[in-house]
Order: sequence, then C-alpha cells, then structure tokens
Amino acid sequence: MKAIQITAPGELKVVEVNKPVMKDDEILIKIKYVGFCGSDLNTFLGKNPMVKLPIIPGHEVGAVIESIGKDVPAGFEVGMSVTVNPYTNCGKCASCRNGRVNACEHNETFGVQRNGAMGEYLALPWSKVIPAADTTPRDCALIEPMSVGFHAVSRAQVTDIDVVMVIGCGMIGMGAIVRASLRGATVIAVDLDDEKLALAKQVGAAYGINSGTENLHERLLELTGGLGPDVVIEAVGSPFTYRCAVDEVAFTGRVVCIGYAKSEVSFQTKYFVQKELDIRGSRNAMPADFRAVAKYLQQGTCPKDELISKIVTPENALSAMEEWAANPGKVFRILVEF
Repeated sequence: MKAIQITAPGELKVVEVNKPVMKDDEILIKIKYVGFCGSDLNTFLGKNPMVKLPIIPGHEVGAVIESIGKDVPAGFEVGMSVTVNPYTNCGKCASCRNGRVNACEHNETFGVQRNGAMGEYLALPWSKVIPAADTTPRDCALIEPMSVGFHAVSRAQVTDIDVVMVIGCGMIGMGAIVRASLRGATVIAVDLDDEKLALAKQVGAAYGINSGTENLHERLLELTGGLGPDVVIEAVGSPFTYRCAVDEVAFTGRVVCIGYAKSEVSFQTKYFVQKELDIRGSRNAMPADFRAVAKYLQQGTCPKDELISKIVTPENALSAMEEWAANPGKVFRILVEF
C-alpha cells in the first residue's frame, strides 16, 4: 500500500509498504485523511528528539471501517466514520495505575515513537478506534488535536465563573477555547496573528489580544477588573509564554502547560508561593475528550473549513511541508487525502 515516510531532515517521500494484517481483536480501517501536526513538522525539520528516522508520520486520523475482527465487541460497523486514539498505555506505570493512561510513562504515539497513520490502511485494537458515525472522515481528522485542548481544560477544572486565558491559537489552543467556552467560562485568546484571533472568537473566545501589537498586561487588567485570569492555558511552548502564564495568572490561579519549550525556562519562583498557584502539565487526551470533541463537531457550529488550511495528495505532501516550514504561523492544519 501507499504511505508517506520522512526519511531524513527535509526529506519526505511516498513509499510502498505492506498492507497490515488484521488480528481477531482488531479493526482494519481505510484511511481517508491524516493531519500534519506540529510534531510532524519538527520531525521534518530534524528538531524532534523523540523520533528515530525513517518514520511514517501522522496521528490525526479520519477513516472508515474496512473490516472487523471476530473478537471485536458490538458497536462497530463496516463503513462507519472513525478516528483513532494514537497513544499506547502499558497498564503498569504510575500513570496507568492512577487511571491517567494518557500520560503513560511508556507511551508510544503514532508518528513519534512508532510508525504512524499516514498510509492507506491501519489495523489496530478495537479499543483504540473511536466511532464518530455522524462526522465526515475529513472532520474526524480534527478530533485528536482539538481533544488535547479539551483535556487541558479538564486539567484546569474550568467552570462557568472562570476567566480563562489561552495563549496560542493553533489547533490545540482552539480546542481549549472551545471547551472552556462550552463550560461557560469567559475566554481571552492571545496570539500574534489577527486572523487566528478572529477565528478564536468564532469558536467561543469573548476577547482576543494580539500580544505583538497590544500591551498584554494592561489589557488583561482591564478585562479582568485588575485581578488577572483565573486560568491560563499555555499552548505555544516558548520560554516567553511560560513566564507570561505565571506572571499574568491571578492569585490562587491555575496554570496548565501543553506546549513543550525547546530550551530551559527561568521563573520568578516567588510567584509560585505568593500567588499559591496550581501549575499543571497536560499531555495528550483521554477517550472522553475524543468523544466530547466528536459531539461538538456534530453540533454544526464549528467553522471546520476555516480550520483546514489545505488538503493535499500524498505526492504533494513534500511541497506542503516545505511551505509550512517557511511560514508556520499561517497554518492550522494540512490534511493529506488518501
């Protein structure tokens, strides 16, 4: 079958690989769309230390069920639209024992620690296949990245009385904005791009702040009555945004970090104590987060077309990645159509 492989930094090509053989407890899915995410871009640029090349990228999947193993329980049907939970969990580490399988110490994500989904077929355990019958396969490819933002909102324990600042309006940040808004919170979106801020308002943000052209601190004080946001969700992964989250969050606030900073970050640690902050990491997503995103997409209020920057064939994937690398700030999601 046809698949996409990143063979070396800056090199991506279409290859032929064996079609997977389905086991009795597995489901064979026909891949329709796979999204390129930021980790795939870093892999392409040679900046992803968790990846060993060559690798098949991709873990944002929109597919249909091709066939079903004989030991798979009821609830799955041939032709059904599905997405994929692309993480593994060992069942033995501290995270798994505590029921937080999304943060498994030994997790292997598709396209990162193991070959991903960017091929024509994929066979995987039925428990990793998430039905989304009323969602198109194209839109199913949006579920995984948005679910990461949904999970961060759960980690922040957001309620309807909170003011939530989301730093970074990429796909994951958009997911956080949507989920916080659905919970009734007042959401402030922060980014450097006015187009992304406009889209953030479409999905639920009450306010947008361009931190490149506006004084972020003063605007936050103005919007929060001088208190600062109750929750800050960091969805960028830079030393500046990490420090900003701690500096701007309200006293006794919660900071949830999704982004991976590429270098060490120095903090005024007095704020940890003076503000009595809760600082939490947020990794991947839980099955419930996937289901919640699928439910949201089925409501028909999401501007899905605006979240998809481009749809390309496997043969055009290299040029699409090169364009994204040259101008990363202007891309939400590039989907590869099989």
